[in-house]
Amino acid sequence: MPTTAPTYHVSVLLKESVDALCIRPDGVYVDVTFGGGGHSREILSRLGDEGHLYGFDQDADATQNVPEGEARFTFVQSNFRYLTNWMRYYGVDGVDGLIADLGVSSHHFDDETRGFSFRYEAPLDMRMNGRGGATAADIVNTYAPEDLARLFLLYGELKNGRRLADALCKARAMKPIKTVQEFLEAVRPLMGRDREKKDLAKAFQALRIEVNHEMDALRELLEGSLKVLRPGGRLVVLTYHSLEDRMVKNFIKAGNIDGKVEQDFFGNRLSPFAAVNNKVIVPSEAEQAENPRSRSAKLRIAEKK
Repeated sequence: MPTTAPTYHVSVLLKESVDALCIRPDGVYVDVTFGGGGHSREILSRLGDEGHLYGFDQDADATQNVPEGEARFTFVQSNFRYLTNWMRYYGVDGVDGLIADLGVSSHHFDDETRGFSFRYEAPLDMRMNGRGGATAADIVNTYAPEDLARLFLLYGELKNGRRLADALCKARAMKPIKTVQEFLEAVRPLMGRDREKKDLAKAFQALRIEVNHEMDALRELLEGSLKVLRPGGRLVVLTYHSLEDRMVKNFIKAGNIDGKVEQDFFGNRLSPFAAVNNKVIVPSEAEQAENPRSRSAKLRIAEKK
């Protein structure tokens, strides 16, 4: 029996993020992380007959949540990094708002077969798009020790990244690491008992980011948003870890991921965006208690100049 949208994923800061789009009934909007369709359904409830919404998701599982018979909605089964290509394909010359709920959906963590969580025994996969590309097992078994250490340090912010890499290389020399359990057996001795869950979550995050090229995809999405948003259009982004949040913050500040603000001859800042909220919006204590995934969420909103 297919998973229904309400149980597929619980949208974080649903009202706040959709409110931030300032929906025009006849506007054109893009939900680049369709998932369970929570944000998309809320956007559609505010659109008139002349409005249109495009929803992106590279995971085939998300297709089961596409609203049936909804002429105002177009589903695009693709990575959001190709945003500009698809908007050109559909003949869209500008959009009034774009929303991105980054990270991993509840569905991926709860699916026992995909390898996103260390709670379940499964193949060490972690691909958002299961149709191709290297799996987490491929990375663990083929990367050089220094490259494994780099990704654990950079994407997982784990200070013992080198030791983790060495442990994995030692284990894979005995036999290939193909499952979540085999990965855990190799790295658990290096995890302090008081921080085991947090550090394992960071290690899995690092692998997931590498498998799905998440930082490159986010950079391309942000650069693409600059091309497709109309003046006055809203960019609404939910982030869940410091790496992606820093990139989004820099882009809103300067129009580039480095955060380097250009100035004109008179010293005026030339950023293409204006931040709507200088202080990030975070979920209420009640929402965090009800939805643990929301605890690390930060909502950033910007308007195209």
